[in-house]
Amino acid sequence: MRNVFKFLANGDKVKISLRFRGREMAHINLGRALLERVAEDVKDVGKVESMPRMEGRQMIMMIGQMPK
Repeated sequence: MRNVFKFLANGDKVKISLRFRGREMAHINLGRALLERVAEDVKDVGKVESMPRMEGRQMIMMIGQMPK
């Protein structure tokens, strides 16, 4: 989370990805909850550009800088 805030402060975008291995694929809802919690934590400094989505075995979310 420290790096997320640092990248957003520099004006960069942040790509967060979770990789599910083996039996972890049965618990995708836990990964989505984690990414939603991250989105809630950064809502003051950034906005979610793409909500969490599955791409194969990875769940990916993009966060960008807040518009000025």
